[in-house]
Parts: sequence; C-alpha cells; structure tokens
Amino acid sequence: MKISCSKNDLLNGVQTVYKAVPSKTTMTILECILIEAAGGDIKLTANDTELGIETYIKGNVNEEGSICIDARMFQEIVRKLPDNEVSIETEDNTQALIICEKAKFNISCRSSEEFCYLPDLEKVNPLIISQYSLKEVVRQTIFSIAPESEPNKMMTGELFEIKGNDLRVAALDGHRLSIRNIELRNEYEDKRVIVPGKTLNEVIKIISGDTDKDINIYFTKNHIIFEFDRTTVVSRLLEGKYFNIDQMLTSDYETKFNINKKVFTECIERALLLVKEGDKKPLSIDVTDENIAVSISSAQGSMEEDIDINKTGKDVKMGFNPKFIVDALRVIDEENVDFYIVNAKAPCFIRDDEKKYIYLILPVNTR
Repeated sequence: MKISCSKNDLLNGVQTVYKAVPSKTTMTILECILIEAAGGDIKLTANDTELGIETYIKGNVNEEGSICIDARMFQEIVRKLPDNEVSIETEDNTQALIICEKAKFNISCRSSEEFCYLPDLEKVNPLIISQYSLKEVVRQTIFSIAPESEPNKMMTGELFEIKGNDLRVAALDGHRLSIRNIELRNEYEDKRVIVPGKTLNEVIKIISGDTDKDINIYFTKNHIIFEFDRTTVVSRLLEGKYFNIDQMLTSDYETKFNINKKVFTECIERALLLVKEGDKKPLSIDVTDENIAVSISSAQGSMEEDIDINKTGKDVKMGFNPKFIVDALRVIDEENVDFYIVNAKAPCFIRDDEKKYIYLILPVNTR
C-alpha cells in the first residue's frame, strides 16, 4: 500500500474514527485503526464491536492495499507531524513507513485480515433529518440518561420513537425525564428503538450541525446506522422494552408559574457554589403569588434569593436537586419558561405550550 494526503485531512479522519476505539479490551486488534486504499479512495475504520465508525478522506492512492496501525500511537504521530503532505507506505503486514517533510516514522503494524470489519447491513428507507435537528434533540435530552454503570441498561440509552412524521426522543435516569418532539419532513413507518447514549454522544461530536446538511439514519433489527459527510457510524441497539413514559406525563396542575430563564439559571448557579461535588443538598423553592424564594443550606453556608414570577394557582413549597433544574434550563432556548406543579410531592414539569419539549423532575425531601 502506498498513499499520500494532507496532514489535516488525515488527522480529521483519524480523530473521527478514534471515537470507536475502546479504552480497554482483551482483543488488541480492536485498538487499531484500519487503513484501506482501493479504487482511488482512502478509508479509515475503527470498531469496538458495539460501535463502529468509518470515514473516507481525500488523498492519492499510488498502490492499493490495507493495514492496521495502533490507534493511539498513530493519532499522536499524525498530530505531531508538520502541516504538510503525509505519505504512508507498506511493503508487508509488519511495518509502515510514515513520511512528512523530514520526519520519518517506521512503525509496527498488523494484517487487515485480523480486523473486525463493520457488519454488512441492509440499508433501506432512511430517516432523513438535518444535522442541526439531530444535534439539537440529542443535546436537549442526553443529559438525562444514566451512567454506563447503571444496571438497568434501558436508562443508558435514548428512546427514538417515530409515528408518521413525528419523532420523539426521550431519556430518563429514574429521577428525571427529558423529551423532545419534532416534526419530520416526510412520513415514515412507526418505529421504536433504544439507541445507546455513548453512540449519540459520539455522533453529535462528529456532525457539523449545519441546517443545510442532512444525515441518513437507517434502522435494522439490532443496529442503527448514521450516514453523513462520507462517514458511517454503526451501533448496536439496546435490547429490551423501554419505559411507558406516557404514564409519567399529565396535563393536570395546581400551580403554574412563568419565570425568566436567565435569571433563574444564574440564581441556581449561585446556590450551587455552596454545594461540593457529590453532595446531595436540595434546593428549596417556595412559590407564592408574587415571587419564588430560592434557598439552600450546606456545610459551606446558606443562600437565599427572591425572583419575580407570574403565577396562577396555589402556593407551594418544594425541594429539588438544583443540578437537574439547571441542566434543563440550559438547553431551553426561550427567554421565559413555564413550570407546572401538581402538588408538593409530585413531579414538576417544565414544558412549552406545544409540548415540543417536556422536562419532568422529581422533588426531594428538604428536611
């Protein structure tokens, strides 16, 4: 194999697929990036068997072939090279010569025959959505998934539910629920799948988020495929039945208040200054006719602040995890937001009139 390309194109390609290289594995071949040169194309691939990414980069193919190179070392070498043309040449499956200006690296490599290639999946009837829309719905919900260590794996992924021309994306961790609803350009077959949060986090890091660039999403029985900008991401779906989130929602409320998002967010961020990481100190919110009194008390001290609101319904006093409220407020674009409260022991809802976004947060005991 003998190829050449710009250092920047190569680095972008390596950084894109590197997201699918496992941090720990007993299969050392998975720690490699596969480089393939054929038909005038240069393709890079990484695969941890759960998540796989391949991308094409611009360059010249002087001699076709393929090779596997240790991903971590290869990324660092490419990063440190001068900003000029890079050539990679191999004569066998054991050594690769990397040259850029006067820098020369001769590094060990492995045969491509050992590599775990991406599964060959049938791709039909893609869901077509703008990169901007996908990035936004994931950004506005992904913070509510549970960490990878969560025993209930359903909580580590996001629900993608398609009905006609509506897409609902939902995430929950047992203490809160985030939902985004968007209207699609076309109508599709009904679909309900659970996509790993890790996959979605990596996809939104790669895509540009442009409104005029689309992404094709394919669904198979066990996989989801994202295609965009000469890049393909393949991921296993989470198996199992997702929670009945409709049972968690209600339109009933005893108290509603409208508040300036920026003012409320900054108030809670000030309160968080008194909470050490890992501490579970509740934020007390006392809602009355003219304002809400926000207060918090910890070993570091206490803080109180009043904020003007527009309220209808009963007075109510509740406690919340302050981080959960801030996480939701930060991803809402409106200047003012509506809070709906059923009672002091029931969930609080943050939603717009059209229910394009819904955030459910469970209260906590303030004692």
